[in-house]
Amino acid sequence: MLGPNKEEKYPLPNYDKLCFLKNVVKNPNIIVGDYTYYDDFENVENFEKNVKYHFDFTGDKLIIGKFCMIASGVKFIMNGANHLTDAISTYPFAIFGNGWEKAMEGKSYPNKGDVIVGNDVWIGHNATIMAGVTIGDGAIIATNATVVKDVAPYSVVGGNPAKEIKKRFSEDVIQKLLELEWWNWPIEKITENLQNLTQNSIHKLK
Repeated sequence: MLGPNKEEKYPLPNYDKLCFLKNVVKNPNIIVGDYTYYDDFENVENFEKNVKYHFDFTGDKLIIGKFCMIASGVKFIMNGANHLTDAISTYPFAIFGNGWEKAMEGKSYPNKGDVIVGNDVWIGHNATIMAGVTIGDGAIIATNATVVKDVAPYSVVGGNPAKEIKKRFSEDVIQKLLELEWWNWPIEKITENLQNLTQNSIHKLK
């Protein structure tokens, strides 16, 4: 046995509240790696509903790596939510037309870039990730956190705005883990190392 079939929509028998996310998303601007799962209290189809303000014309992407764990209620706020902040008014006059169409001529709304979630990232219940944020490999985002800036690999963040609570490992171990990139190993090698991946002795990884 080499683990669950990564092409399965629902990898747990008789349970449809958890899915391998790449097999559920339909938006081509949401890119998800193998084995990343999403767990929803109601319906896994809610995931795309929780990617907010993700309009085609903004062109931004939500990119999520492999082996991530995303809890129910996690929200991603994309660039379509942005308003002018360096102008006298933040009001989006142009979208209403009727003589206001030219309000944005020669201007553009802020675009902070793609949202990028690394590999082996755990995002807790009801967390919110803002546009342009990059979350490093191995990070943990606490329940109800609002992430407004980049998160370092293998760090734990929480709060609103989210702040680093601690590092999961020493800087030396973090560097070695980032070099190992175990999530890119062949599934046979990952399966062989399951006991080692579920403890904290990096030197035992084969």
